[in-house]
Amino acid sequence: MALLQQLLRTKPTDEIVAEAGQGEGGELRRTMGLWQLTLFSIGATLGTGIFVILGQAVPKAGPAVILAFVLAAITALFSALSYAELAGTIPVSGSSYSYAYATLGELLAWVCGWCLMLEYAVSVAAVAVGWGEYLNTFLRDLFGWELPAAITHSPGDSGGVINLTAILIVLLATWLLLGGTSESAKANAIFVLIKVAVLAFFCIVAFTAFETKNFTPFAPLGVAGITAAASQVFFSYIGFDAASTAGEEAKNPKRDLPLAIILSLVIVTVIYVLVAVAAIGAMPWQEFDPETTEASLSLIVNKATGETWPGLIVSFGAVIAIASVVLTVMYGQTRILFAMSRDGLIPRVFQKVNPRRQVPVANTLIVAAFISVLAGLIPLGQLAEATSIGTLFAFAIVNVGVLVLRRTRPDLPRTFRTPLFPITPILGVIMCGVVMAGLAGVTWIAFGLWMLVGFAAYFLYGYRHSRLNSEVQ
Repeated sequence: MALLQQLLRTKPTDEIVAEAGQGEGGELRRTMGLWQLTLFSIGATLGTGIFVILGQAVPKAGPAVILAFVLAAITALFSALSYAELAGTIPVSGSSYSYAYATLGELLAWVCGWCLMLEYAVSVAAVAVGWGEYLNTFLRDLFGWELPAAITHSPGDSGGVINLTAILIVLLATWLLLGGTSESAKANAIFVLIKVAVLAFFCIVAFTAFETKNFTPFAPLGVAGITAAASQVFFSYIGFDAASTAGEEAKNPKRDLPLAIILSLVIVTVIYVLVAVAAIGAMPWQEFDPETTEASLSLIVNKATGETWPGLIVSFGAVIAIASVVLTVMYGQTRILFAMSRDGLIPRVFQKVNPRRQVPVANTLIVAAFISVLAGLIPLGQLAEATSIGTLFAFAIVNVGVLVLRRTRPDLPRTFRTPLFPITPILGVIMCGVVMAGLAGVTWIAFGLWMLVGFAAYFLYGYRHSRLNSEVQ
């Protein structure tokens, strides 16, 4: 085969599905139902975004930030529908990586997987770093003291030596993941229910101080303000695809994966809109300070009641929200690496399954060690924002994958079909491109450098060890 043909060769869909659950030394166990899958996606999505990004977006759009959340949800929905179709058709752990392998070929599948490595690992590390700051806010409000900067900041960052709090939350997530998928799903369910309850508490308290005059004028900064805010809050929706990484541990993946993806996006959107309405109603939009976004929700409930204990409850919710994100995104990272290893594109150690626990133990420990080093020793800064481009690129690939698979394999049984085909996936690609185009230049530079490293890794290892490559030669 010519080199280009080899790089663009696809893995048969039937073969991908037949391998589901199989690892070296054991198999993954199917324990997750629709409820657990939905909560996994909610756990990965409903994190620091609503606690932080709302405070940053309100000054850009005013009360119309509500429309910004709806607009961002519609943008995410185009990709969510494509994910739902492919998750029901190819229910495996690799998520967008496996979908790309089945539709666009090995090289693009590698690019997609490489993007997800960056997005998952660095975003988890960044979230873990933020956990220490929220923990300190909670401790300060509760006891009047906080942990020293030496163990809550990275070296060279505000007197930090090693960020032990970030490492601690990563180790906690690792311990839960090693206990088994069922145990991880139960822990995540508890985390999600707590943070949803905290946000419901926020809405109830904020509505006691609700004033309709705060919504006039509704769009003081015009359409430009709404679109600017929508681009910012779009990243609060990233994570709805987490359920697709559990394709090999779902009891009924063909039915439950599409439902979990759509349900999680709908639930998160309703929560975001309710919180935004309650926040604007309780505090005029002009009083939102983009410099104190971490405490915006706490500040609102404290002002509404004239007490400090409501803000303490909201701070506790933020601590739990971050723990849930770390757990679910680390889970997704390990399962994508599991699928890539099974295809031979990365070392075999990542597909080894512990026969007793039925989870990829070595894989999980390696991921935990890497993320701990990032979170504990490296000030991530703007790099964390650069990971979003990898997610958007993966979204675009999934939308294209739906178009390709409908043409190449119209005979495949599909438990969910994207409505208004082909308009929906085409709009999905366009919207991903629009959001990517609005990202900063440093983001594109970081993405380009990461891609160069990725191509080198593929041609030095992945291309040579590819199982599909060895089968066709």
